[in-house]
Amino acid sequence: MDLKFDFSGWATRNDLVCADGRTIRHNAFEHCDGKTVPLVWNHQHNEPTNILGHALLENRKDGVYAYCTFNESESGKAAKELVQHGDIVSLSIYANGLRQTPNKDVMHGDIREVSLVVAGANPGAFIDFVDMAHGEGGEQEMILSAYEPISLYRPDEKPPLIHKADTKEKPDDKPNAGEDGDKPKDGDKPKGKEKPEDEETIEDVVNTMNEKQKKVMYALIAAAAEQVNDNAEDDEEEDPDDPDNKSDKSKGGNKTMKHNVFDTEDTQDTVLSHSDCADILALAKSSSVGSLRTALKIYADQNELKHGIDNIESLFPDYKDLRPGAPERVARDQGWVSVVMRKVHKSPISRIRTRQTDTRKDSIRAHGYQKGKRKQLSGNMNVITRTTDPQTVYRTDALHRDDIIDITDFDVVEYQYAVMRENINEDVATAIMVGDGREPDDEMKISEDHIRSIWNDNDLYTIHYDVDIEAAKAELQGSKTSMSFGENYIYAEAVIAAALYAREKYKGTGTPDFFCTPHMVNVMLLARDMNGRRIYTSKADLAAALNVGELYTAEQFEGLVRMDDEGHKHKLLGIFVNLTDYTVGSTKGGEITRFDQFDIDFNQQKYLIETRLSGALTRVYSAIALEEPVAAFASGGTGGDGGGAGTP
Repeated sequence: MDLKFDFSGWATRNDLVCADGRTIRHNAFEHCDGKTVPLVWNHQHNEPTNILGHALLENRKDGVYAYCTFNESESGKAAKELVQHGDIVSLSIYANGLRQTPNKDVMHGDIREVSLVVAGANPGAFIDFVDMAHGEGGEQEMILSAYEPISLYRPDEKPPLIHKADTKEKPDDKPNAGEDGDKPKDGDKPKGKEKPEDEETIEDVVNTMNEKQKKVMYALIAAAAEQVNDNAEDDEEEDPDDPDNKSDKSKGGNKTMKHNVFDTEDTQDTVLSHSDCADILALAKSSSVGSLRTALKIYADQNELKHGIDNIESLFPDYKDLRPGAPERVARDQGWVSVVMRKVHKSPISRIRTRQTDTRKDSIRAHGYQKGKRKQLSGNMNVITRTTDPQTVYRTDALHRDDIIDITDFDVVEYQYAVMRENINEDVATAIMVGDGREPDDEMKISEDHIRSIWNDNDLYTIHYDVDIEAAKAELQGSKTSMSFGENYIYAEAVIAAALYAREKYKGTGTPDFFCTPHMVNVMLLARDMNGRRIYTSKADLAAALNVGELYTAEQFEGLVRMDDEGHKHKLLGIFVNLTDYTVGSTKGGEITRFDQFDIDFNQQKYLIETRLSGALTRVYSAIALEEPVAAFASGGTGGDGGGAGTP
């Protein structure tokens, strides 16, 4: 079937090596031979006016050749004028469904359109892989342009006829027709001039031939094309400004055109470069990505043909630790833990017994003697006795032997032991101060009968004193201080008043320390006077006001609530105690010890760290627990953060 067209040109060229090593191989688009695809403007599809016509594709041994026809739309006529005037000189294709070999050879693709494109500053070929968000989702696409000059047919000429069967058999006949003159050469004469009506055109001559003559002519043209390829090096040395040289490099032929007939630029090497970077940069600028590295990773994952970024990690240097060695541990506050473990009284006896007598009764007071009268016997003294037995506290863990061998930048075994030791110290210190927080029926609970917590101890040993925030507020508001002092001042005054009043019953050794939550300390430090100056400028000032030796914060105390024997709930604010009055007993062998054992069945090294000890206050009234009634707290108390109920 004979076809007419307005112009033709190379849409793609085979065996062009891309800058990153990829190559479009022979017959990658073989199945597109004879296919008609839309002719568009600069690969735009958003408006119907972007469709300029259609292109008939012909697969040849050197690539894909396109025979293009404009439609009669306004945009088609405008594009036709641009081509005729020489403003647009190159074709480009859009293809998807790409497949490649492990050697980065592109072996297959589906050409979806041919486009008129504006040649850029670099006349060399380029290839652009894009990720289209439309019906072709999931497939790979590319825009490939060989920047070959198109072959133009003047509007006053009758376009040559394409014999589809003949060109299929002779893939090189049409490209070389320009060299032997079956098409007008753009460089032979200026465009826009019309030939005399009596001048016979090449097309007129060809039309006078029969089919046999045409076949002979095509064979001669093919032979001439091979001779041109043999002299390719000599052709490259010719002056590119010479119009004759340009006409020799017109449409067709086996030699790759390095420039078009409309340019005076020097011949460039044929390579495939990429505009993937434009898509990657746009992705990196989006708020959901935010970095070039992440954008490259996402782009690589979304494209089966990962052009230039197969091994994305190789583009960046290896990560380096800012602080080499073992990882830093993120733990709860451990400062008070070391204080507790250091200040408690240590005993080599694990079965602790304390005996004390209450000598405060009036019946045992001394009596005055009167002559002649019988002396009276004094009353009996109460003996206070308490015994505490030890309990084993342990911590286990395991490491796979493969991990132990593979981790070489620090000693992972010692690191694991350090974590285990930190954990057991924290749990023992917490059990001493407020209990371990587990329910009484929990089989893993550190029993209150073996390690007696100061907060939950009997009232004979720990003074539980409620802080009355509402009373303090009423008292201060009665003196109109609410006009000058804030809630923090009221709270601080209430706590200090309660602490000093509770100290009146304190029977412990020396000056106690105060253990409380960080929030409580901050509330008291933020108390201000009428001039806006802080009442307590430092923790030392606050400790002096509370009449304690040291002030320690423990975030583990935050939100703890206990229930008394009458069913009332109390929120812990702080504990006053001199830890010399708390004895921790452990016999030889009961100290903190570590063990390890290898499990052959699971190839694991198992670790155990444990201690066997007892603990209790050994003096009556030797600790004070400041508390806030939960009902008062819920109705508008100021301090704390509203910790939930639950027996620690």
